[in-house]
Amino acid sequence: MLLTLAIVVGLIVVIVLFMYGYPVFGRRPSQEKAQKLSRSPQYVQGKFQNPVPTGMDMNLRTTLGILRDFTKSAPNRRPATPLVMDVPLLQKDAETKVTWFGHSASLLTIEGKALLLDPMFGRAPSPFPWFGKGRYSGDLPFEVAELPVIDAVVLSHDHYDHLDYGSILKIKHKVNKFLVPLGVGGHLERWGVPPEKIAEYDWWDEFTYDGLTFACTPATHFSGRSMTDRGATLWCSWVIKGEQSSVFFSGDSGYSPHFKAIGQKYGPFDVTLMECGQYDERWADIHMLPEETVQAHMEVKGKLLIPIHWGAFTLALHDWFDPVERAVRAANLHHVRIATPKIGQTVDIHANTIQTTTWWKAQS
Repeated sequence: MLLTLAIVVGLIVVIVLFMYGYPVFGRRPSQEKAQKLSRSPQYVQGKFQNPVPTGMDMNLRTTLGILRDFTKSAPNRRPATPLVMDVPLLQKDAETKVTWFGHSASLLTIEGKALLLDPMFGRAPSPFPWFGKGRYSGDLPFEVAELPVIDAVVLSHDHYDHLDYGSILKIKHKVNKFLVPLGVGGHLERWGVPPEKIAEYDWWDEFTYDGLTFACTPATHFSGRSMTDRGATLWCSWVIKGEQSSVFFSGDSGYSPHFKAIGQKYGPFDVTLMECGQYDERWADIHMLPEETVQAHMEVKGKLLIPIHWGAFTLALHDWFDPVERAVRAANLHHVRIATPKIGQTVDIHANTIQTTTWWKAQS
C-alpha cells in the first residue's frame, strides 16, 4: 500500500515538474500579473471568458463520440500527396499584399511594413510536434532566413496552431515588436523575447505603431497550452489600418455579434482574413462553419475575403478541402469577392483582377 502511494506521488511530482519545466508550455501568468489582468472586463472569476454563452464543455458521451469519430478511417481527411506550393514574394512592399502560408499564418505587407500574422511555421500544432502526421505541404515554401525584418508579429491567441515555440525561437531576432492579447507576453518572455519588444492589449484597445493604426478586437474562443491554464490569457481578432488600406484578421472565433460591432466601428475593410476550417457542429461556438465565415465577412463590411485556418493540419473531422469549397459556394451565393491562394501565393488586394483557382481539386 505504501509502495503504491509512493509511486503515485512520485508520478504526480514528475508530471508537475515536467509541466513547469518544459518550455513549450509557455508561462502561466504570475499572481502579480493575474492581478493586473483582472482589471479587464473579460476577466471573470479568475480567468478570461467570452461575454456570450459559449458551449465548450463536452460531456463524457460527446467526448467519447468525438474520439470514436477520429479513429474511423477517412481517406480525405488529409491530401493524398504533399500540397503544391508557390514560391512566395518575401519583400516589403508599398502595396498591401497578403502571402498565405497555410492555416492562419500569413505575411501582410502594408505601406512598406511587414507584419507576420500568427506565424506557426512548425511541423505540427502540438507540444510534442515530432509525434503524428505533420503539415499537408510537408514543409514551408521558404526558409526563415529569407524573411525580411518583421516590423511586428501579430498574435491572436496562444493555441499551438497559432503560437509555436520553435517558430518564435527562429524568428524572434528578426522581429521589432510582438503585438499580443493580454497575458500572451509571458510565453514570449520565457522563450527569450525581451519584454520591451512585447505589447499586450485588451479588446477595443486602439493604438498606433510604426505609422499604422491597430485595434485589438473581440473573438469568441478560448485559450490555453496545458491542462491547467485554460482562460489564463486572452484571445482576440485584429484591425490593421494604414492610410490606403484596412485589414481585418479574425483569429479563431465562433460566429457571434462581435463581427457586426467591429464592422460598425471600423469597417469597411479592403480584405478580411477569416477562419473557415477545423469546424464541427459540436464545437461551432468556438469555430465558425464556412457559411458563417462568409456571413461574418459581410458583417465586418469586407470587400475581399481570404479564407484561412485550413490547408495545413487536420484538427477536425471534415475533408481537408471541405472548408474552402463550402466558403467558395457561400461567397458565390452572396456575390462576395473571394481569393483562394495556394500556400506561398501572394495576393495584391487592390488588384483589379485577383487570379485564383480551385487548385485543391487537383489534389483532392
